[in-house]
Formats: sequence, structure tokens, C-alpha cells
Amino acid sequence: MIAAALTGFATGFSLILAIGAQNAFVLRQGLARAHVLWLCLLCATSDAILISAGVLGFAAITEAWPALPQVMALAGAAFLFVYGLTRFIAAWRGDYEMVLSGRTLALWPTLATAAAFTWLNPHVYLDTLGLVGAYSTNYPASVDKAAFGAGAVLASYVFFFSLGYGARFLRPVMQSARAWRILDALIGLVMWALAIKLIS
Repeated sequence: MIAAALTGFATGFSLILAIGAQNAFVLRQGLARAHVLWLCLLCATSDAILISAGVLGFAAITEAWPALPQVMALAGAAFLFVYGLTRFIAAWRGDYEMVLSGRTLALWPTLATAAAFTWLNPHVYLDTLGLVGAYSTNYPASVDKAAFGAGAVLASYVFFFSLGYGARFLRPVMQSARAWRILDALIGLVMWALAIKLIS
């Protein structure tokens, strides 16, 4: 049971470690110290729901509706392109007075954006419903399967809270508009690269 939980933790952590759209957004909000608690809770709990569904065999939905991955890819790519464009526009304008003064977007728009990054990303479904769900079949015993799923869920909470609250250690280098322009330009590039990858 402990071995299954550790394997689940390692599997979940390795899948979420890559810098993607969701992680870049959490990092940016962490640097701005904006709604970090609720943002991390939303991202980790969304992962927990999807991981649990994957372990319970929810991946069968994609077999019943083969077009689902393509639909999600197109919707996700459109969202990533638009958000990437907003980051490029922000970097071009260079108006970071609000961020540098500690003022940011309200809670609900922030959570809505994070939810879109999470639920419109086909890779999230591939990782949670597909890979984690498939790997959980290595544990026929329900106790071990539950431990594996719990380990993967714990990995999401550890990762997002570490990223969100750990970002503050980079805060000293983010005290100028130039640094924020560079960050937004990089985030824009990541978003567009991911959008291209989704539709290619």
C-alpha cells in the first residue's frame, strides 16, 4: 500500500512537472502574490477530480466518444492563442504599474482563467484520465489502487502549493517593468507553442 502511494506520488509529480500553460499562470500569480491560496486549491482539486476519475476507469468515455480529444484540442488551442496574445500585448505596452504596486485582477476572473487552463487542456485529460488511469490498472487490489490514486492527488497539491508560494522567492528580481515584460513575452511564447502543438 505504501509502495503504491509512493509510485502514485512519483507518477503524478513527474507528469505535472513540465512547465505548461497552467503552471506558467500559477507562477505568474505567485510572483504577483495574487489569490495564490484559492488558485492553488482550484488547480490541485481539479487534478484530484480528474485523477480520481481516471483511477475509477473514466477513461472509457474517450473510447465511447473518439472525437472528444480533437474537440478539446481545438478549444484548448484557441484559448491558449488568445491568452498568449494578451501576454504579448501586455509586454508590448509595458504598463505594469498595477502589478508592481501589488494590485491585480479580482479573484473570480483569476479563477475563471485558471479553470480554463485546466479544463480546456487535452493534455490534462491524457495525463490524468489516460496515463494515471492506465497505470492504476497495475494494482488490481482496490486498497492499492486507492493508495496509488491518493499518492497522485497528493503530488498535485504539493506541486501547486510549492509553485504558487515558492514563486515569492523570485520576487526580488521581478521589481521592474522590464522583468515583467520579459516574463509575459516568455509566457506568450509558451502559450503559442502549446497551441501549435495541440493542433499539429
